[in-house]
Amino acid sequence: MIELGKRQLLEVVRKKEFGVYLGEHAEDTTGILLPKKQVPQGTEIGDKLEVFIYKDSEDRLIATTGEAKLQVGETAVLKVKEVGKIGAFLDMGLEKDLLLPFKEQSRRVRVGEECLVALYVDRSNRLAATMKVYPYMSNESPYQRDDKVTGTVYEINENLGAFVAVDNKYYGLIPSREIFGAISEGDVIEARVVKVREDGKLDLSPREKAYVQIDTDSQLVLKVMEERGGVLSFNDKASPDIIKREFHMSKNAFKRAVGHLLKEGKIKITEKTIERI
Repeated sequence: MIELGKRQLLEVVRKKEFGVYLGEHAEDTTGILLPKKQVPQGTEIGDKLEVFIYKDSEDRLIATTGEAKLQVGETAVLKVKEVGKIGAFLDMGLEKDLLLPFKEQSRRVRVGEECLVALYVDRSNRLAATMKVYPYMSNESPYQRDDKVTGTVYEINENLGAFVAVDNKYYGLIPSREIFGAISEGDVIEARVVKVREDGKLDLSPREKAYVQIDTDSQLVLKVMEERGGVLSFNDKASPDIIKREFHMSKNAFKRAVGHLLKEGKIKITEKTIERI
């Protein structure tokens, strides 16, 4: 069966001046046009060509030997070329741009930016893009605990955390408890795999293990102290909200950093402050 939005191997069943027609077998009497400029030199009836199937501006099935950046059911980061009345148009590597309808946008996109989308066939049997990519993610990642990964943030949930498409195709989540800085949809982030769940989904953290992160956190505490004349107006008993606001880290991480600096003799702690020595 010839599938819209997929690459497939089809047979040349007819030749015309303006191109060749492709089918699943020699007896296919209709066929799908592969325009002349796309036909490899020396192509003859009976030859098999790998092509991508989409629709032209007149809504007719057409083949191309060009490389589409994604197939139906796949995800990819595509560039916004234009924004029109019904949505945005994305560069998917073909002559015809791909529609991203407004109703399929998780946020409004602008010309020139890149966004993570999945390719699907809409109710009108046309190819379209969606930024609601969660159903298209895979749980078969090759990653293990403590591996470093890169991914695109595609959804923020205040209760659950930030959903990340690792390698733009695998399920990943930064739980709310691991988020201390500003993270927005569309951000490309590096993270550490904290846990591989039984269902294959990945729990992530943008921070290193505690014993590795402590040096970075300690330097941040010193930097903030220097900016404030060498004195913090609170000590290590400050509330988690204050610490998160000032340092973008958890209270435990802050206490580890302060304890490290205290041990090194770089600070002193009073009843109300932390002071640089």
